[in-house]
Amino acid sequence: MKPTDNKGRAWVKGQNGFTLIELLAVISIIGVIAALLIPVAGSVSRTKKINTAQAELQLIETSLESYKAQHGFYPPSNALNPLNNPLYYELEGVTNSNGTYQTMDGNTSVAVSDYSGQFNLGGVFNVSRGTGEDGAVAHNYLPGLKNSMIGFGTNNNGITFYYLVTSVGGPDPGYTPFLSQSLVVTHSFYNPFRYEYPGTNNPNSYDLWVVLSINNTKYLVCNWSQSFQRNTTMP
Repeated sequence: MKPTDNKGRAWVKGQNGFTLIELLAVISIIGVIAALLIPVAGSVSRTKKINTAQAELQLIETSLESYKAQHGFYPPSNALNPLNNPLYYELEGVTNSNGTYQTMDGNTSVAVSDYSGQFNLGGVFNVSRGTGEDGAVAHNYLPGLKNSMIGFGTNNNGITFYYLVTSVGGPDPGYTPFLSQSLVVTHSFYNPFRYEYPGTNNPNSYDLWVVLSINNTKYLVCNWSQSFQRNTTMP
């Protein structure tokens, strides 16, 4: 008598199984599909990171235009080092109390003399100087700035300075052409926007850019090109 299942149907050995050839064919198909999907997933991730960096760059651009609309010029840059720039302080705004700058967001304070030495500038232009002086009032051009766009570095004197950074694609230790080792020691998440005013690529305004490192490939996101540039000669 042939064996039956619980419903009384006859069961034939092997009738519901797969042959070895069928199993190998299924495994091969799965492998092909996986090989097709992995590059697509990587491309989506890369595009998302680049789009995020471009949106962050545009946020800073908007702030720079607001700054210029009020003051008639863009924030000063560090002529010696576009990486080590004062954008965070100029766009956040500071108060000056007894020779100490305090950012409007309350994140950090630094002595005016240390600030001047770090950025090779006389001081912050966007500053509230308090009573008894010229009555200047600082304006915060970056309200609601995300913490993911705030980075910091400590110089060789042990003084910490803050910078506007990209939240994706870093760090990129292989790309530091403007980094003076005696000037800034960077932290692991630190991938700042470079800023130059007046710009080399935009001589009538400014250059703003950041270099991403995604899967060992470098991508330049900048304000003188609408599209990102891959493996290009970095500025």
